[in-house]
Amino acid sequence: MNEGMRQRLAEARERFEELEQLLASPEVIGDRNQFQQLSKEYAELEPVIGVWRRFRDNEAAIREAGELLRADDPEMRQMARDELDSLEAETESLEQRLQKLLLPRDPNDERSIFLEIRAGTGGQEAGIFAGDLLRMYTRYAERRGWKVEIMSAHESEAGGFREVIARVIGQGAWSRLKFESGVHRVQRVPETESQGRIHTSACTVAILPEVDDVESVNVDPNDLRVDTFRSSGAGGQHVNTTDSAIRITHLPTGIVVECQDERSQHKNRARAMSLLNARLLEAQVQQQRDERAAERKLQVGSGDRSERIRTYNFPQGRVTDHRIGLTLYDLDKIIDGELDAVIEPLVETHQAELLAELTAHAH
Repeated sequence: MNEGMRQRLAEARERFEELEQLLASPEVIGDRNQFQQLSKEYAELEPVIGVWRRFRDNEAAIREAGELLRADDPEMRQMARDELDSLEAETESLEQRLQKLLLPRDPNDERSIFLEIRAGTGGQEAGIFAGDLLRMYTRYAERRGWKVEIMSAHESEAGGFREVIARVIGQGAWSRLKFESGVHRVQRVPETESQGRIHTSACTVAILPEVDDVESVNVDPNDLRVDTFRSSGAGGQHVNTTDSAIRITHLPTGIVVECQDERSQHKNRARAMSLLNARLLEAQVQQQRDERAAERKLQVGSGDRSERIRTYNFPQGRVTDHRIGLTLYDLDKIIDGELDAVIEPLVETHQAELLAELTAHAH
């Protein structure tokens, strides 16, 4: 383990011990906000310190076993050698865990998200594919016990959507779905195609973390134009006769958001404002990202919406993620919401990139 990492772990341990004392002090216990903040920091450090202690114990045990290798008794030497092998293997895996635990945390990881799917090239087929993608993400969300609320939907003529925006509510939604932003491409034979020719169409997916009120961008009410309109209702079941749907236009940026899900205008407005905040914040982050992109190229997490990230090839039952060169012949399962097979390798690649960047800085 390099010195830089040992230094960071020593500092983490000092802070952990300091937090233990603080959390036991009457002043902190009496201040609910401070207590919550420090408890959160303590909970984040706890797994790191646990693994670090085991790592240190192993290092001590390796030194002892090393001394036993010099023993006169051959049986004793053999025992020490066996123990050394297993201790060294365990220590190596503990070091890898520590590296991951020390990676800079994404502050949005635990958040709920907004999911936006827009049909791109490919006409009606793209609209049908947008519906398939929405179903795929909805099924994935159900598997993880998350809730999905449709905020606004513009259906396309042949079924599916020209555009659909949903809120995925659940702890860790961002951590799992943040690498889904970009262009998703489908290759298949449309129902209407008599010649059996394969068509290619595409949809753009955007994933935005939901923003806390604390962080929300300061929006001047004078910069907003708010229109109310009649909600079309989901597939016409509860078509409501009041103008409860809300469309908000942010004049300086031209960003338009709408929400027509709730029957209450008040709730729709709150939801639409929440989405507007997420979009404005994302625009700021994107600008910072562009400025930094010159310095570094984190491939997986680039969040570039115009980048083609994945192809779903129905005739071959194949899904390819172009960013990491991953090909899986499991299309039916994946399109049915079993997304972890694609998500896990993306998360791992991103962690490896962060790690490489950290080690580059440490030297």
